[in-house]
Amino acid sequence: MKTVFLLTGTPGSGKTTAIRKIVSRLSGEVGGFFTEEIRESGRRTGFRLITLDGRQGVLAHVDIRRAPHISKYGVDLAVLDSIGVDCLMRAIEEKDVVVIDEIGPMELLSESFRRVVLQALVSDIVVLGSITKRRTNFTDDIKKHPNVQVVEITRANRDKIHAGVLELIRETGRCEVI
Repeated sequence: MKTVFLLTGTPGSGKTTAIRKIVSRLSGEVGGFFTEEIRESGRRTGFRLITLDGRQGVLAHVDIRRAPHISKYGVDLAVLDSIGVDCLMRAIEEKDVVVIDEIGPMELLSESFRRVVLQALVSDIVVLGSITKRRTNFTDDIKKHPNVQVVEITRANRDKIHAGVLELIRETGRCEVI
């Protein structure tokens, strides 16, 4: 039975919004993180990592210079490793559901992140996340993993996709849905 549910879609398709809706309907203990855009003067300038236990940091920003870059964004791997990876490890050990928003180009720069994602895939808890639509060897392997069910979100289905994923989670019997 599949226990890892990963939303994929184009940027702006509503992956994070759908995951937030799903998380709000789960009655079990949930850990992990979300990413959200940082906007300044109406334009996107970066991304913030926010954990479900209340920690946060700037994951990537146009003003970060001495760091690996994805497009115009410098990626702060220290934030990802100290906050993001740490909260995922804790969630795998202590929670009923792990949220990983997202498995994308910025996050994949971290070897620690890749290791904890693989650990989550084989854990005995439910994993809910998003994964880039772009193909890489790592993401292709994740999408083919026997525990993983990939759900594509589009503008046409984004308002109702959360109901289908909630049903998949309910069927695992590992987490209550309210």
